[in-house]
Amino acid sequence: MAFFKKFLEQQNDDKGFKPAPFETGYFGTVKAATNFNAQNDAEKLKKAIETKGVDEATIVEVIAKRSNAQRQQIKAAYQQSTGKALAADLKKALKSDFEEVVLALLMTPPEYDAFEMKGAMKGLGTTEAVLNEILGTRSNKEITALKTSYKEVYGELLEENIKSEVKGDLETTLLALCKATRSEDSNIDEGLAKSEAKALFEAGENRIGTVCSVLIDILTNRSEAQLCKILQFYAQLSKDGLAKDLEGELHGSFEDCLMTLVKSAWNKPAYFAERLHLAMKGLGTNTDTLTRIIVSRSEIDLLKIMQEYKRMYGKTLQEDILKETKGDYEKILLTICGAP
Repeated sequence: MAFFKKFLEQQNDDKGFKPAPFETGYFGTVKAATNFNAQNDAEKLKKAIETKGVDEATIVEVIAKRSNAQRQQIKAAYQQSTGKALAADLKKALKSDFEEVVLALLMTPPEYDAFEMKGAMKGLGTTEAVLNEILGTRSNKEITALKTSYKEVYGELLEENIKSEVKGDLETTLLALCKATRSEDSNIDEGLAKSEAKALFEAGENRIGTVCSVLIDILTNRSEAQLCKILQFYAQLSKDGLAKDLEGELHGSFEDCLMTLVKSAWNKPAYFAERLHLAMKGLGTNTDTLTRIIVSRSEIDLLKIMQEYKRMYGKTLQEDILKETKGDYEKILLTICGAP
């Protein structure tokens, strides 16, 4: 298993996970529309839905070019003027991946996270990668809002559903993240970072059996800034000692979960860029992942993700979307990415 070996290689690789520079500002691609009128937009959507064959272009224009807060106002205006739910009417009128994006954009961010978590645990089997991606990249505030929404919409506790779907070290890690108590302090304790890097190194060198608990404890409790410092100190202790000692120890979904925490701490936009690239690589396209990341990051850091994508893969995210998708689905994704 190439857990830390891959990570350490990537630190010095121009195409890999460079640490994200600290920047301030807005890095979403979707901004609130000026001269916004919720009632007018609701009327436009009503007409677009009732048009013979459905006017998808208007739906893209209205839904993808409004902020999430504005979409919530449009939903309320539509309900008030028609007596019907906008999401339900759009669900009847649209189909396939285009429908999925439109409905995703109409949910609030916590509702959408809850919807994706529920979908990942529905039916036979569990899509652990979705659980890892969401819980491994959200802030404490976002996880708390997700849990509240999950309870309100599905009448169930997220933690209870996770317990019934996953087991072992992965369950321990996801439930630790669900607590939403991870440090978010931007101040770094260098002494602690050095001692915890040593603890990771020693656990890998001498005590294979206990390394999982050490990894889980550190990765689910330390802030992203602190974790970066731990990993830097770890790199000074061994080129690939931990990876070599852990070879075969971690695998599958548990490895993916811990790698999510490591990569997200080091450079979150690069983590998402990699996920998008993998979703479009090879035969077929994982439209679920494509939709989820583009929608959920559209008002957070999609601009940064697009920059990292270009740096890591030598082409733009839009180029790959054009190559891998088609029709209205392609149009709405490109619009969210900032196409006029």
